[in-house]
Amino acid sequence: MASSQRSEVALAPAVRDPPPPPPSGSGSADIGQEKPSQNAEPATCAAPPMGEEGTEHQGLPNSSGAAPSLRKLSMVPLIFIIFYEVSGGPFGIEDTVGAAGPLLAIVGFLALPVIWSIPEALITAELGTMFPENSGFVVWVASALGPYWGFQQGWMKWLSGVIDNALYPVLFLDYLKSAVPALGGGAPRAVSVVGLTALLTLLNYRGLTIVGWAAICIGVFSLTPFLVMGLISIPKLRPARWLAVDLHDVDWNLYLNTLFWNLNYWDSVSTISGEVKNPGKTLPKALFYAVIFVVVGYLYPLLAGTGAVPLDRGQWTDGYFADIAKLLGGAWLMWWVQAAAAVSNMGLFVAEMSSDSYQLLGMAERGMLPAFFAWRSRYGTPLIGILFSASGVLLLSTMSFQEIVAAENFLYCFGMLMEFLSFVLLRVRMPDAPRPYRVPLGTAGCVAMLVPATALLVAVLALSTLKVALVSLGAVAVGLVLQPALRFVEKKRWLRFSVNPDLPGIDVTHQPDDPLVV
Repeated sequence: MASSQRSEVALAPAVRDPPPPPPSGSGSADIGQEKPSQNAEPATCAAPPMGEEGTEHQGLPNSSGAAPSLRKLSMVPLIFIIFYEVSGGPFGIEDTVGAAGPLLAIVGFLALPVIWSIPEALITAELGTMFPENSGFVVWVASALGPYWGFQQGWMKWLSGVIDNALYPVLFLDYLKSAVPALGGGAPRAVSVVGLTALLTLLNYRGLTIVGWAAICIGVFSLTPFLVMGLISIPKLRPARWLAVDLHDVDWNLYLNTLFWNLNYWDSVSTISGEVKNPGKTLPKALFYAVIFVVVGYLYPLLAGTGAVPLDRGQWTDGYFADIAKLLGGAWLMWWVQAAAAVSNMGLFVAEMSSDSYQLLGMAERGMLPAFFAWRSRYGTPLIGILFSASGVLLLSTMSFQEIVAAENFLYCFGMLMEFLSFVLLRVRMPDAPRPYRVPLGTAGCVAMLVPATALLVAVLALSTLKVALVSLGAVAVGLVLQPALRFVEKKRWLRFSVNPDLPGIDVTHQPDDPLVV
C-alpha cells in the first residue's frame, strides 16, 4: 500500500462490516470495576480529535450493542507492568561484567538510560497520550507513514515480543533444574514448558488488573533479596573494584546486546494505554517512576556484587548473583535469589503477553487484522490475541537464549527506527494536534535527542551475526507479504474486518465525512 495514502485515512464505519459478536458474553465484571455510562450516545462517523485527553474507548461493541465493562489500570500496577515489560530485576545483567568488566558495566547502566531509555520513554509518553488506544506504536507509524507501514511495525514488534516471551518459561525451569534434575530436558521439561505457559496464559485471560497486582507481588518478592544483599555487602565494599577495566578484552557484541536487551521495550506499554485510567496524566508519570525504578534496580545489586567480591570475569554469567548472595550471606540468601529469579520470569511473561495480545486487539480495532482479534472475554481481555501469543511462545521455546536475544533485538531495532521517524514526522506535520503530554523540546531538540539512540540501533544491527540477520530479514519479508494478503482476504470477504467507530481518526486533518481509504 502506498504511503502517499496516509492523509486519506479516516474513520467511516459504514464502509466495513460491523464486528461479529464475541465468542462469550460480556458477563459480569469483578467487584470495583469502572463501568461505562449506560446512557452513552451511539457513536457517529464524526471522530473526536486525535489524542484528545480523556478519550477512552471500551473495545468493539458486543452483541447487545453495549461495550463490555472494563476495569482500568491505576498508577502503581501500571508502574510494575512497565517494570516487567522492560526489566524484571537484575537477572541477566551479569554478562555485562563478564563481557567488559565492572567499570564499563556500571557506565553502561548509567549512560544507556540517558541515550536510550529516557528518549524512548519520552516518545512513548507523548505519542501514547496522543493516541490513547491499544494499537499503540502501530497507530503512531500508521498516522505518519501510512497503514501499510503501520502494519509492518505491528508485525515486527509483535514477533519480537513473542520471541522475547519464549525465554521466560525456559529460564524459569533452568533455575529449578538444580533442585529437580528431571526438568533439564526430555519429556518432563517439554510438559513443564506447556503447563507453565498455560498457567500464565490463564492469568492474562483473567484480567489486566490481576496481571498488574500480580506484578506488584512478584516484584516485591523478587527485589527484596537484593536489598538484603546490598545491606550485607556494605562492610565488604572496595570502591577500587568498580574501576577495573581492560579495553583490549571486551566482547562488544555481548556487552551491547545485553545492555540493550535489559533497557528496551519502554514502548510496550503503549499497547495497553487504552486500558489505563486517565492515560493523559497516568502514563507519563508511570513511565517517569518506572525509569528510576529500573535503573536503580540494576545499579544497586551491580555495585554491591562488583564492589564486595573479588573480580573473576569468567564467573560473571547468568545466575552469578545467586553465587554472590551465597558468598555474602550464606545458602539461605542464595536460595532466596534463585527463587526470586524463577518467580521474576513469571512476571516478565505475563507483562509481555499482555502487551502482545492487546496489540493484536488494537490492530483489529483499526481494521488491520480480522475482527475476531478484537473479541474480548467476559473479563475484558483479548481472547484471540492471548491464544495467538501463547501459541507463538510454545513454537519458539526451543530456541537457545543467545539466538532469542539476538533475533528479538534485530527486529526491535527495525521497529524503533520507524518509531523515531514517525515521532519526528508527526511533530512536523501535526504540530498543533492535541498532546496531553509533550516532550519539553522543540522539533530540532527532539531530533538531537534521537541521534545517539539511532546510532545505538545501527551499532546493534551492525554487530548482528549473518545467521541472525538472515533469519530476521526473512521474518520482515513475511510481514511485507502478509499485509497485502490480508487486504485481499478482506476484499474477497473471506474474513470480516471492521474499524471501531469510537476511535479518533488516524489523521487529524481528515474531514468527518471522508471515506475510509486503505
